[in-house]
Parts: sequence; C-alpha cells; structure tokens
Amino acid sequence: MSPRQEQDIKEDSPLINKDKVDKYEEFSGYSMECARKQSSSSSDDDKINSSSPMFATPWSKAALILLSTIAIFGAKRIGHYLQIKTGHLVPTGPYKLVEAQEGKNFFSYYDFFDGPDSLGSAGYNMYVSESKATRLNIASVVNEKDTRTGKDEDFVYMSSSPTKEGPRDSVRLEGKTRFDRGLFILDVRHMPDGPGIWPAFWMTDEAAWPRNGEVDILEGVNGQTTAKTALHTSDKCDMYAHVAEYAKTGDWEWITGIPDTFTGQPDYNTNKAADNCWVMAPHQWANEGCTAVHDRNDTIGKPVNDYGGGVYALEWDPENQYMKSWVFSPDLPQNLQDAIETASLKDETQRVMPDPSSWGLPYAYFAVGDETGCSADHFKNMRIVFNLAFCGNVAGNRFSRECPALAEEFNTTNPDSGAHDPVLTCNAYIKSDPKAMEEAYWKIKGVYVYEREYEQKQENATS
Repeated sequence: MSPRQEQDIKEDSPLINKDKVDKYEEFSGYSMECARKQSSSSSDDDKINSSSPMFATPWSKAALILLSTIAIFGAKRIGHYLQIKTGHLVPTGPYKLVEAQEGKNFFSYYDFFDGPDSLGSAGYNMYVSESKATRLNIASVVNEKDTRTGKDEDFVYMSSSPTKEGPRDSVRLEGKTRFDRGLFILDVRHMPDGPGIWPAFWMTDEAAWPRNGEVDILEGVNGQTTAKTALHTSDKCDMYAHVAEYAKTGDWEWITGIPDTFTGQPDYNTNKAADNCWVMAPHQWANEGCTAVHDRNDTIGKPVNDYGGGVYALEWDPENQYMKSWVFSPDLPQNLQDAIETASLKDETQRVMPDPSSWGLPYAYFAVGDETGCSADHFKNMRIVFNLAFCGNVAGNRFSRECPALAEEFNTTNPDSGAHDPVLTCNAYIKSDPKAMEEAYWKIKGVYVYEREYEQKQENATS
C-alpha cells in the first residue's frame, strides 16, 4: 500500500485497522461471554437463548456490529465519510500533500514494467525489471550537490543500455497509486533529449484506455524544444468553444495534411486546431487528442537541460472543471519553490502548500467538468508513468523529417516495398549506440502530489 493510500484510509474511510479490529474482537468476545454466563445463571423464563428474537436474527447481529463500529470509530468520522459520498463535502479547499516522491524512497512509489513496449508505441527498446535495471545501473539514486540550493541532495537517475540485438534496455515506471484528481509537480534537472529519443511523464489507466483517459504532461521526440500537454479520451470530449483565449498563454496545435477522405491525398489547404480529445476525432491524426502547445520554444529538451532543469505542473481539478499545465524554467514562482523545498519536512506545519493561483496563467487550459464539452468521467483511476522509449510509432515515423542528415546516413529500406523506411532507419541509428545516447537520461529531484481538502459544498441561491 502506498503512503497516499494509507493517508486516504486514515482521513476518508471508515475501514477498520488492525488495532481497532483487535479492540472490536475483544469487545465482542467479552459481550458474548457475558451473554453465555447470563444464560446459564438465569431462570428459564428470562433465559437468553438461541430462540430469543434479540440475538437470533441476522438483523440483530448486524445491529450489534454497527453499534460496536460506531462505538469504536465515532459517529463523526462515519458522518464525514457519508458526506463525501453524498456530495455534501467536496474537494475545493486548500491543497494538502499526499505523496513526496524523493530520494531513496522514490522507486517505492512505482512498479518496474518488465517487457517490450506497447503496440501503440512500438518503441525500439525492452523495459527491464528493477533488479536488472539496478544491475545495469540504469536506475539509481545519487547524492550530489544541488546547483539550485547548494545543498547535498539525492537525485534519481534513469537511462538505458545498449544490447547486441539492437533494442536498448530501458526503464518504464508505473505508479502504484491511482488518482481521480490532484496537483502533480515534477522537478526535473535533466530530461532525455536527442534524435530517436522519446521520453514521457504522463498519466493513464491502460486497462481502460481510452475510456479512462490519458494525460501527457511532459513528452518530446527527436530533440523537440517546445512543451506540449495532450489529452487522449473516448468520444464526446471537445474543447471547441469551451476554452477562452485569455485563460492560457499557449495555443492549440494546428493540423494540416490530413489525407482526403475520398482521394487519399494529403490536404494542405485545410488547417484545424487539435482541440478534440477523442482519439478518433475526424479531421485530426489518429490518436492526436487535444494538444496544447507552449508559447515559448525553450520549454523542453536541451534548452531546459542547459538551464539546469525545470518544473512541470499539472492541475487536475474536476470540481472546478479544468485541467491546467505550466512549465517553469529557469525561474520558479516563490510559492512553488517553497512548496518543493519543504515537502519532505516531517513537521507538517512547516510545509508550504502550493497555490497555483499565484503562479500566473498556465500555457495549457482544458475545460473538463460536467458543464463543459468534456465530462469529468473521461478521466479517472489514472496512475503516473515515466518511460524512456526509442524510435517507434512517433519518434521513428518522424525521424527522417526531423533528423534528415542522420536519416541519410543510416538510410534503411523496407524489405517488402524497397522504399525508404523512417522507422527502420531510426532503429539502425539507435543500434549503432551513438554518442548522443549519453544525453538520454532522466535526473529527477522529485515528484510531488497534492489534493484539495474537503469542505462543505456551497449551495447556490436557487437551491
């Protein structure tokens, strides 16, 4: 069980923990022993036996258990839980820390996926277990001086390793905790960057994709330098006419060249904003989703690495009906910096809670809620994922266009068609184990997850 799950049980659930179970068993055993003694010592007229309606029916047993539970936990906690379930208490209060993923505890929040990349990504790599990643030294925690604070800090490193067969051994982390809302902050000091390289920090529920949604918070291919946030969903999740221009600093990604439905020829006369999150939205690339693009071209990859890293934040707030995304590099808002630096303090009163309203406009804004074009149930039960892939369906297919010199050097033809194949060309480049692979690593200070506290729902005047 993750630290966040333990916190949820403590705060929001009437589940019985071991100590309280022991108390209940002791209480129940004592009560039944008294009943037995009373039964043996009483007269036949007032003897309590198996035929007595007070103790013989299932309802009476259930009542005894309920009364015992109330005595142990108190009506206040159960009432709090019921108010959450009935919607009288809603998560609109200040943020509270639920996970601070740092240092030597970082990997305990994740499972290492062991196996090939998914068919949807088809990366030229093999993800390995934690034991193998440790043995290959492609997943580790290193203590070194933090250039931001000047203190000795623990940093998480993740990279890859070449193989004789060609596909690189790499790391994919899948979070143990599931989320339905929250503020997710990544403090990264170096991200994988370069030709054929495809890193991502994202959230999804793979078993129910795309029904439960996907959010790509940080993702880039082939040395891109402009940050994007993309949502991928089932049908009926559209941002068109639901997001005001003044709510964000960035823009939608614009699409052109979609093949004509009748002729199959690319249509370069039509430009369309990628503002429909459905993975099969018409007039968008397959699985394009709704993609917001940063207004600066130095927000991922080499520029951010040269700055010494950056902070990526996603605020997923279904109660307030939005998702927002920020990138801060090289400078951080003071509130955000204080929140990160105090997140690991044992004294909770000394922690600074993040206040996104003080950070300025996000570059990405998505209207997500029951009164928008995308209901809140498009995103649920999602977990955090880190992965480092190579080539594949995105970086590979775009390799020849975005890395033309390397494509010419490693040109590989398709054995069936005899034509140039960008994916196979990218694979040939990766298999050569170029020096550029030295830049294909994550260096992470931490991931911080917050959730809003519950408070009484404010009823409107008409109700």
